[in-house]
Amino acid sequence: MSEEMKECPSCKSPYGYAVEQGLYNCPECSFEWNPGEKESEETEAENDEPVIKDANGNVLEDGDSVVVVKDLPVKGFPKPVKAGTKVKNIRLTDGDHNIDCKIKDFGAMALKSEFVKKA
Repeated sequence: MSEEMKECPSCKSPYGYAVEQGLYNCPECSFEWNPGEKESEETEAENDEPVIKDANGNVLEDGDSVVVVKDLPVKGFPKPVKAGTKVKNIRLTDGDHNIDCKIKDFGAMALKSEFVKKA
């Protein structure tokens, strides 16, 4: 077995070690991979849309429901969007505010993913 360590493609830990027949294992996330296939997987990942995560690190997708985690002031409205407000059927977009949605009593709105958690 090789004593060479490789970076884990899943969690980016530098401690990936060889286990058998060219396969490597990550001690931190238990991901197993073949470094020969790494390049093609990275190329596919680069072609995919960017991964958008919520406040807890869960990956968000179009159509998910989320819950607001803190009061969010809204320009032009006297009251904020309260923490605990559930938002259904989100759409992911590019940019600073990466979630488009409709919130009851507020209408169409753009939110930052760091202020919501997956429901």
